[in-house]
Amino acid sequence: MSQLLRFQLAIKHDPSIDDWFAVRGELGAIARRWFAMMRNCGDDVRELLHDGHPTACLGDAAFGYTNAFTHHVNVGFFRGAELEDPDEILVGTGKFMRHVKVRPDLIINEKALTEMIERSYADMKRREAK
Repeated sequence: MSQLLRFQLAIKHDPSIDDWFAVRGELGAIARRWFAMMRNCGDDVRELLHDGHPTACLGDAAFGYTNAFTHHVNVGFFRGAELEDPDEILVGTGKFMRHVKVRPDLIINEKALTEMIERSYADMKRREAK
């Protein structure tokens, strides 16, 4: 049985995601920036709103998401618990998922987060190739 979270309704560009960012002010702008990196991972990236937040998929297999809360944004990875994290930026204790908290008042390791997004996409590519 596959442990991948799949969304048959994921599409190339979901306009409702752009609307989602627009109504979240400063945190929406932060979330948009990191989700754009997920969108740009490859031509096979699809997206949808899942559980009320932007979700990036390789085809139909979810690999990342962003979500805005009251004071921070989570940049998350559906198989994050299995990803290498040499900069130790991931938090969470779930069986599969991990995330990075991003706040307007907090300096983060942008290079490490960019690499984590790329790593998550590449990991899903490997999983799908099996």
